Amino acid sequence: MNPFRWSFRAQFLAGFLGCAALLAYAIYTQLYQGLEPCPLCIFQRIAYAALGLVFLVGGLHAPRAPGGRRFYGVAVALAGLVGIGIAGRHVWLQLQPQGTAPSCGPPLSFLQETLGPMELVRKVLTGTGDCGTVDWTLLGLSMPAWSLIGFVSLAAWGLLAAFRRRKGRHRF
Repeated sequence: MNPFRWSFRAQFLAGFLGCAALLAYAIYTQLYQGLEPCPLCIFQRIAYAALGLVFLVGGLHAPRAPGGRRFYGVAVALAGLVGIGIAGRHVWLQLQPQGTAPSCGPPLSFLQETLGPMELVRKVLTGTGDCGTVDWTLLGLSMPAWSLIGFVSLAAWGLLAAFRRRKGRHRF
């Protein structure tokens, strides 16, 4: 069965399952493998949750009108671009020569208690240090690199589902 011929609903629900699986694996590595997430990892999880929510709502709604599908496509693109930006920044930090990146600073919980929302976002996105440490790899790529690939792939998947021409009516 060709996944590119699936209905909009099936493609969006598959996108949701992809986001859920990635989030589940991130939580698994934290709870069972002892990998503590840095602030940028937390923001990537939030971006995956937002992307997954758009996929879920779009899949459940499954609008028939092209305009409705395109609305969800744009929402997927926006959530995906936020994730791409965060994961891209994380990968960039990991590519810096060791010892040249400043530390991430205090834990995220302390920052949440002491900073306003915009200051918190700015602080986390400019923090590095622990964020630059590579403590997990698969096929030579770090978790943020795989996260970046995931965001690009899921955003492309959602855009394909939302903007492709459909011949006939396919139901899930």
